[in-house]
Amino acid sequence: MTLSPLLPGAFAPPNAAELAEISRLLREGAGIVIGEGKASMVQSRLAKRLRTLGLGDYRSYLALLNTPEGADERGRMLSALTTNVTHFFRENHHFEQLRAKVLPPLLARARAGGKVRIWSAGCSSGQEPYSIAMVLCDLADDIARLDIRILATDIDPEMTALGRAARYDPASVEPVPVALARRFLAHEDHAVTVCEPARGLVSFRELNLHSNWPMRGGFDVIFCRNVAIYFDKPSQETLWRRFEAALCPGGWLFLGHSERLPADAPTRLVTAGITSYRLPMAGSGTENPQCR
Repeated sequence: MTLSPLLPGAFAPPNAAELAEISRLLREGAGIVIGEGKASMVQSRLAKRLRTLGLGDYRSYLALLNTPEGADERGRMLSALTTNVTHFFRENHHFEQLRAKVLPPLLARARAGGKVRIWSAGCSSGQEPYSIAMVLCDLADDIARLDIRILATDIDPEMTALGRAARYDPASVEPVPVALARRFLAHEDHAVTVCEPARGLVSFRELNLHSNWPMRGGFDVIFCRNVAIYFDKPSQETLWRRFEAALCPGGWLFLGHSERLPADAPTRLVTAGITSYRLPMAGSGTENPQCR
């Protein structure tokens, strides 16, 4: 039996040493772990980068990544290797909990002159923060006069750009409840656009959760679902501590269906539902000053 040659412009999977080096850079840059059997995945996701750069093999690509001039490309590599899977109203039980328990007291506080801050961390192309925004707007016809904002961040600038555009394939909006779709979605030019006021609640920013966070925190709700599952344990533990520090007393953290805070996690967050957690109201003197 003979093997077919690679097609023009195609690349063989990285060898074991190259895969180990790519894995190291990904772990150091974003806390993400890829296993030894992921050579084909790396090949499929980095082939476009090699073609764009005019490089013929992974050895040349790694040589670039390990130079000062390769800093921008390291960011592009992290984006290419990040998994971007999201849906509107994914894990709907979280949105039911948001509607029934989490948002009513926050809206009452906003109507009394307070502010509400929500963070969708690892937002991909924006379906999650816009789902949150639709629930908020449905609960509050007076949303325009309230100080409520949703921050949506992702490591991939291509994803945040899609989120800002707020245009989606019609098939992707099928999970949106009919009543909300009628109010907050507009069909045009074979696409669906998120409308005001839901769209205006969300601001998109590029952010690597593994690096410094420029925002000052003081969040009432943080969604970070199906993100930490790709991190190694030390990176996860660091993330739990940082989320706790970013939450206001009584704040909520929502994780993905495959994620749990372990019993020995270095955090005061307590279970508050299915993969949802809450910071106790009682203060310890270490809360974020932005909550005051």
